[in-house]
Amino acid sequence: MKVAVVTESFLPQLNGVTNSVVRVLETLRDEGHEAIVISPTTPGDEHLGYALHRSASIPLMRFPVGVPHRALQSTLEGFAPDVVHVAAPFLLGGKAIAVCARAGIPSVAIYQTDVAGYLQRYGVGFARPVLDRFVASVHAPASRTLAPTPAAAEQLRRLGLDEVHVWGRGVDSRLFHPARRDSAAVRVLRSRTAPHGEFVVGYVGRLAAEKQVARLRELFGLHGVRFVVVGDGPERARLEADFAGHPVTFTGQLQGEALADAFAALDVFVHFGTEETFGQTIQEAQATGLPVVAPAVGGPLHLIDHGRTGMLVDPHRHRGFRRTVTGLLHDAALRARLGEAGRRAILGRSWEANNRELLDHYRAVIETGALSRAGAS
Repeated sequence: MKVAVVTESFLPQLNGVTNSVVRVLETLRDEGHEAIVISPTTPGDEHLGYALHRSASIPLMRFPVGVPHRALQSTLEGFAPDVVHVAAPFLLGGKAIAVCARAGIPSVAIYQTDVAGYLQRYGVGFARPVLDRFVASVHAPASRTLAPTPAAAEQLRRLGLDEVHVWGRGVDSRLFHPARRDSAAVRVLRSRTAPHGEFVVGYVGRLAAEKQVARLRELFGLHGVRFVVVGDGPERARLEADFAGHPVTFTGQLQGEALADAFAALDVFVHFGTEETFGQTIQEAQATGLPVVAPAVGGPLHLIDHGRTGMLVDPHRHRGFRRTVTGLLHDAALRARLGEAGRRAILGRSWEANNRELLDHYRAVIETGALSRAGAS
């Protein structure tokens, strides 16, 4: 197949959208498919042998937002794709979907961001219904929309979208593995962050307002506990100032082996964001065998079976996160059970298996498009 990937985020930006797109490109390469990438940021002229086309962009909340450009249609038409993969469509992706609809090119839109919740978190003054209608209008012309969870799919159907299917995210269970905890590198990390053998509670992810990392403060003062924040983003400076004087280590952005080691150095993983459509770092923590604590809202509801593969907390419950984390720290057997069950739950979610499903979605819309053209002729 020839696949054009239009994404609202790409390298060197690191986030869930970028990570998913990179994994998709790896699968396309391994399966021998052709591809190009159109995005607002690029690390150069190519990635994995695929040509990269950089769009114009504008800064929005310190994030580069791709804007439609005149070359978008000509780039797509010149490549003549069999299908266009549109990751987290907003302005650039929305235009790409519209171009595909007019040109009769099959498109698959990947729903990854709750745009309405995201913009409201940043104080953009639109009413949620207006933003929801915008999301629906962007996705409506796509041949198929893929949502990360059944709940997200149902939300999109309530907005009037018909062709919605569930496609989750993979996880590298070889990279993120409990055995890392016994490695020399992780022992060094723990000796630095918890020099007196303290428990280590941590968060991994983008440091942005919608992740609500500031709520880590609710756990401060727990006896014998130190904290680690892994990641970078627009909130980092504010968080470092807010957490000054508390036993918190900021590692900055990590990738690959260093990221996997950082997970393995934790005793408990905590996520506070209530606007997650999925929660990739939750899967990575589960793969590492960590007990996970997350809000009982959105993506975590799909990833965590409360009391079996992790702990869900009502985000509005006073001291809810503190009580849950305290309980885990005082119960080694429970931590072990949750960690083991969480890992077992993700073992069938490899990126290879996950992306084979994506290729099936590509083939389905290509076939449907071919049948429609044949019927019209």
